Amino acid sequence: MADPKGFLRHPRQGPDRRPVAERVRDWHEVYLPFPRRSLVVQATRCMDCGIPFCHEGCPLGNLIPEWNDLVRRERFPEAAERLHATNNFPELTGRLCPAPCEGACVLGISSDPVLIKQVEYELAEWAAGEGLEPVPPSPSTGRSVAVVGSGPSGLAAAQQLTRAGHRVVVFERAERIGGLLRYGVPEFKLEKAVIDRRLAQMVAEGTELRTGTVVGLPGSDAVAGAAAPAAAVLDVASLRDEFDAVVLAVGSTRPRDLAVPGRELAGVHFAMEYLKGANLVCEGNLDEAPITAAGKHVVIIGGGDTGADCLGTAHRQGAAVVHQLEILPEPPATRPGDNPWPTWPLVLRSSAAHEEGGERLYAVSTTELVGDADGRVAKLRAERVELVRGGRGTELRPVDGPPLELRAELVLLALGFVGPERGVVEALGCTTTGRGTIEVDGSYATGIDGVFACGDAARGQSLVVWAIAEGRSAAASVDRYLMGSTDLPAPLRAGSLAWA
Repeated sequence: MADPKGFLRHPRQGPDRRPVAERVRDWHEVYLPFPRRSLVVQATRCMDCGIPFCHEGCPLGNLIPEWNDLVRRERFPEAAERLHATNNFPELTGRLCPAPCEGACVLGISSDPVLIKQVEYELAEWAAGEGLEPVPPSPSTGRSVAVVGSGPSGLAAAQQLTRAGHRVVVFERAERIGGLLRYGVPEFKLEKAVIDRRLAQMVAEGTELRTGTVVGLPGSDAVAGAAAPAAAVLDVASLRDEFDAVVLAVGSTRPRDLAVPGRELAGVHFAMEYLKGANLVCEGNLDEAPITAAGKHVVIIGGGDTGADCLGTAHRQGAAVVHQLEILPEPPATRPGDNPWPTWPLVLRSSAAHEEGGERLYAVSTTELVGDADGRVAKLRAERVELVRGGRGTELRPVDGPPLELRAELVLLALGFVGPERGVVEALGCTTTGRGTIEVDGSYATGIDGVFACGDAARGQSLVVWAIAEGRSAAASVDRYLMGSTDLPAPLRAGSLAWA
């Protein structure tokens, strides 16, 4: 039973961030430690309401009121067990998820929602501090599964299938396991030691991890620099011969490009090219980043999380000036009337990187990149736009007025992604949707016998919590395919809708 007056006694209060002047000089995570007593107080604000909409806001169906109440009573071992019952990697969601559970919190109707994400983070860190003991797998089934891709979806599927008693091998084309968690998310948001400690648990449980391996020939749309320098190629025929089932969790890694004059100029890069180099430096694999913002005027095109990751990275590299452009208008500060609870609140959000500097420009559409005499980008030209609602939906229209011109010595394209690369997808014979994602049915099956797909590869780019949920659900379908039935939980069906 929750404290019935906890939300009345205590305001929402999260952890403080390290001072900007300090944190932009290093790559460590930005938040200061959160006292245990403060954590207990924040968990006390959970009302344990009769219909916990936070369950619906979370694709994993996390048992949020249960572990909040256990934290309130300082019963941490039981709270950690309830947390891990639905989430393989709460240390990731506690850092990277935007917390749709908080958007659906009943307390949020009339007050600040419960600090769910922070309680999750602190509880996951407590459990890690106690030691992430391997979970003994079920007796061996004699069946084997290949998981292609080592992002959160692939790793969640692999851990579930290992625990079900199958032999599981995760294939990753890059130098180390983690996918975009390792090479796309900056160190100041996710220190890579966090990934490594979870991988150690998975290896102890019996999951095999193979890096530097490209499955199927790389497609013509392969992203430059994505594979390890000396990657081996495992052909699809050998893969199918060795494994009884295949899970494609290759992500949505084809970046959306910008079709404007000057796109070909030197100094214009996709965001992931830029971020991977910075992460390799942090991991000690490179002495210096191949693309750096040091001393430059930087323009980031794209106002989402990837753009913010580029912003924080540029600050730490010593950029002179940074602008971040967003084509849509600035969101409101509070939930608008046409966006009612418990749907995800479409409001202005600022990350730690925005607090560190730079300028965000809204309702701006890039029209041209201008180079210097050496063929390097020097300027960006753009026009102001407005969102117009009409009988045929909404569209962006130019606004009369002088064009915007910005000095730009480094331009980073953070415009999202358009589906998985085609190499292994085409080699296995999978079909794709009009959105470029792998086509799957409600059980994550691709239509090719024994081949399943999950995460961004099948859903399109989305949240880390969706990736883990889809990995768990796909694992249940694979287990059922191999054994005729399954005891693995399946929080989702492919293509299902939730509040996120």
